[in-house]
Amino acid sequence: MKTVLVIEDETSLRGFICDLLELEGFQVLAAENGATGLTLAHTHLPDLILCDVQMPDMNGYEVLSRLQRGGETTHIPFIFLTAHGTKADMRHGMELGADDYLTKPCTSDELLRAIATRLGKVTTQQTQTQQKLDALRSSIALSLPHELRTPLTNILGSVELLSIIADCGDAEKIREIGAGIHQSASRLEHLIQNYLLYAQLEITTRDPERLKRIEAEVCSHCKSVILEVAQALRAKAGATDLELTLEDAPLKIAETSFCKVVEELLSNAFKFSSGSLPVRVTGKVLSGAMLPNTPLYYQLEITNYGRGFTAQQIAQIGAYMQFDRRFYEQQGVGLGLAIARRLVELHGGKLEIESIPQQHTTLRVLLPLAGGRC
Repeated sequence: MKTVLVIEDETSLRGFICDLLELEGFQVLAAENGATGLTLAHTHLPDLILCDVQMPDMNGYEVLSRLQRGGETTHIPFIFLTAHGTKADMRHGMELGADDYLTKPCTSDELLRAIATRLGKVTTQQTQTQQKLDALRSSIALSLPHELRTPLTNILGSVELLSIIADCGDAEKIREIGAGIHQSASRLEHLIQNYLLYAQLEITTRDPERLKRIEAEVCSHCKSVILEVAQALRAKAGATDLELTLEDAPLKIAETSFCKVVEELLSNAFKFSSGSLPVRVTGKVLSGAMLPNTPLYYQLEITNYGRGFTAQQIAQIGAYMQFDRRFYEQQGVGLGLAIARRLVELHGGKLEIESIPQQHTTLRVLLPLAGGRC
């Protein structure tokens, strides 16, 4: 049974709405003012809230603002009831987070349809979320054990071989085995670090205090970070060519977080590059004329020429998602892009992917400048 909280100071109207909803099979909570409504909302966490706008002491806008400040009440569907349904009123309510706006007097059918629509959308969202979680669990169950076991098996096998040939005194062979152990151990360490980081980022999205701390983080010189990461990864990739065209700017993101974003995106570009064409990296400040009435942004683009993604694959990019494993050998559980995207979004930015299969892929990051200026 769904629970609806009705916050309405007019006694007769409140009684009518409560009786109507009870006849329709809802469990109903009633409040004669905003303060009581807030208490009931936090105590019972109803499935939906109907709230009058014009009330003494605390109006409906203030009720909604307080519910939106964080916690479990933030996502409760909220419908305003008002006798003043101007466009300005509706816009103000929607900007605060209202889901719908009904003008009094409204018919019983209009009220019930509005409630059914909002509850239906919640059910759809919950179903979609559950489907994504099920897919994520499936991907983890299938890929993570393999990805952890592969480097660990290499390490154990190499150590066993090392113990067998230790008495042979073949220094070159021992060095070769040692290098293989180091490579597998590094891969395993990177996988575990990414797994833990992704879990931490998911927790951060639900922690208001952590989000508040993130707002103060700054990377003072993004150009030096990009250069350092790019040169290190280029050396690791071998002969892959690299073209850099970079402007410098302070960004609203911690230097370590920005370094991680660049590292994951560039690693992806080098991994899937054809090798015959360069990986191109450009970074520039977007002028206010390009994005009017918004903060200034820094745009980082990384383009590689190789396999690419289909539109469907781009839409499905997320944690533990890999593509075409039947045809291509990939290392890692596909967390790189998911981590980069989450880091960028947590800092008020955006990650976009443009790709033509078997031709090229461009990863585009937009991050706000610190202080809104260069």
